[in-house]
Amino acid sequence: MRTSMNRLIRASQKMCLHFSSISSKTAVSRLPRPLCADIQKPFFNSFYQTRTYISETPKSVFEGNILRILRNEIQYESEYAPPKEPVTTVGSFTVEDRPGEQWIRLRRKYGEEDIQIESTMFDGICPAPKNSDDDTDDDADRKMQLRISSIVSISKGENDSVLQFVCFAWPDRLEIQNVFVLRRDGMVVKRYAGQNFKDLEDKLQSSLQEFLDARGVSEELAVSLHEYMKNKDKIELIRWMGNVRSFIEK
Repeated sequence: MRTSMNRLIRASQKMCLHFSSISSKTAVSRLPRPLCADIQKPFFNSFYQTRTYISETPKSVFEGNILRILRNEIQYESEYAPPKEPVTTVGSFTVEDRPGEQWIRLRRKYGEEDIQIESTMFDGICPAPKNSDDDTDDDADRKMQLRISSIVSISKGENDSVLQFVCFAWPDRLEIQNVFVLRRDGMVVKRYAGQNFKDLEDKLQSSLQEFLDARGVSEELAVSLHEYMKNKDKIELIRWMGNVRSFIEK
């Protein structure tokens, strides 16, 4: 009896395992796999494509807008207000222009002297000096003027000393700020570099100003420098915009 019962139990267990296996396979086969694939895959692709579009589109839009503005500005500056061909002389000085840089060098001979002037583009602005018949006290009510900083270096032959003037060139005048005696290597010959030019005795100021005037470093040179720098400012602006455009277009 016990043996018959054991056989019945083993047969029941095998049958249960068989049906369990069939049920599991049937359940798995009935899962909507194609449906899941159809839903999930396009969703992630769409999400990824959307993120890519968001990250790339603004960049191209912004770049296109910058390029459009640059082309318009370059066209305007080149056609409606074009710069002139740079001159090769300013006053009695020959010009060594520095394309792409913010300064120029002027040179001339005066007897045995070599005169060199290094001038920046416009590097400052301030109210025009008050005239004797001008009763305006407020600087803001006076016309603003652009400034050019210049260093005038005068040397003689093999002499190792250089007389140097630090000047401001305004649209209608040249102002001396300081006077130094330097070695050719740029070092001050003596530790004492002199007083501020405006603190010197008036006759000495006038004599030093006449010393420069005789060498062509004068009010007329200041006027010519301003005309040159106005033109150079346009040339460098067009060059700069072209460089920015070329970089963005790459």
